[in-house]
Amino acid sequence: MDRLRAMEVFVGIVDAGSLTAAAEALGVSAPSVVRTLAAMEASLGVRLLNRTTRRSSLTDAGREYAERCRRVLAEVDAADAALSARRVEPSGRLRLTAPVVYGRSHLAPIVTEYIARHPAVEVELLLLDRVVDLFEEGLDAAVRISHLPESSLVATRVGETRRVVCAAPEYLRRAGSPETPEALAGHRGVVFSGLTSGGEYTFAGEPPLRVPVRPVLRTNQFDVALDAVRQGLGCGQFLCYQVRALLDRGELVRLLPAHEAPPVPISIVYPQARMLSANVRTFVDLASARLRGARPPESA
Repeated sequence: MDRLRAMEVFVGIVDAGSLTAAAEALGVSAPSVVRTLAAMEASLGVRLLNRTTRRSSLTDAGREYAERCRRVLAEVDAADAALSARRVEPSGRLRLTAPVVYGRSHLAPIVTEYIARHPAVEVELLLLDRVVDLFEEGLDAAVRISHLPESSLVATRVGETRRVVCAAPEYLRRAGSPETPEALAGHRGVVFSGLTSGGEYTFAGEPPLRVPVRPVLRTNQFDVALDAVRQGLGCGQFLCYQVRALLDRGELVRLLPAHEAPPVPISIVYPQARMLSANVRTFVDLASARLRGARPPESA
């Protein structure tokens, strides 16, 4: 017995409601459908259908088996389609979105390389510091820097980053360096609302420790917040990749590294329905390889 073909016949019977209707839908003879079902039941050792001359109804075992058969057949179809998609040269439009700084520094070079490899693709890259609904906006894929909620999106993890608190050396000479997260409550703070909406900084703990700060500046513009911290206006909390270059050059000092919260995942997400698109698949393959091969995740 061809097990996959038998599953197709069984699901066809369930969908059609009778053996005769299933035979017509599948383009085979009714006796062939009867033989296939009988062979399946004999192989499994259970009755799948209660059947009469006109109607068929699922047994409890049949109902469970039908659900499993649908999943198996869907996986087989997806595997076949995935290989077919890899043989198709990408073309048309590919619409992507990512956070602003990450998109500029990490994703834009990959997009340039992708276009060079696939000149028939027109890429639109939207850099936004907010979560965009891919379905409503008609987007093909997005970079998300967060712990992802349950959803129908497919997620490919490509790295991680941390929330870091930093300040300019000049500010620390004036105000001193905080020894504990709680000590930040006595410091001047700069709040980038794209990361910290409630005027507090997040640190390790169970539940996470949230320290309220005294903001002298609150802004939704990352560049404004970062420049204020560089100029010595106060402490600020950012994602590590956003300030890595300034930390490396000594223009900012990383504070309280032992108290930092666990890393935040960086993922490429895309709708399940577009998982097999040649454009999305080739882009995810390239971006995953490049991003995973970049600087070690803990310092991203």
